[in-house]
Amino acid sequence: MATKSTEKVTQAAILEFLRLKKIFHWRNNTGAYKTQTGGFVRYGTPGSPDIMCILKPNGHSLGIEVKDVKGYLNANQKDFKERLEAEGGTWITAKSVDDVIEFFDEYPNSPHSRIHE
Repeated sequence: MATKSTEKVTQAAILEFLRLKKIFHWRNNTGAYKTQTGGFVRYGTPGSPDIMCILKPNGHSLGIEVKDVKGYLNANQKDFKERLEAEGGTWITAKSVDDVIEFFDEYPNSPHSRIHE
């Protein structure tokens, strides 16, 4: 019997955490679908993270890729991660909301760093 994925539950918890802490963020959907006329539409950038944030005080970019406890980054995600970090952004692969909380506990000079207050 396959174990149920925790990815959707984890993502919902992370989005709620970001909302409660008033951190500017958005759900970053990517994918593709077939149209009724037989066309094919792609949207988003392959490999981009599930959630993007812009952080105070300096507009730092943070990408959060949510994975199941057994999940791993695919080639497109690894490439996007490398490009984001090369431009000064930060990438978190989060397998729980605790991974995101830990980031904000350690994020230097962030008004969000004292999240447990």
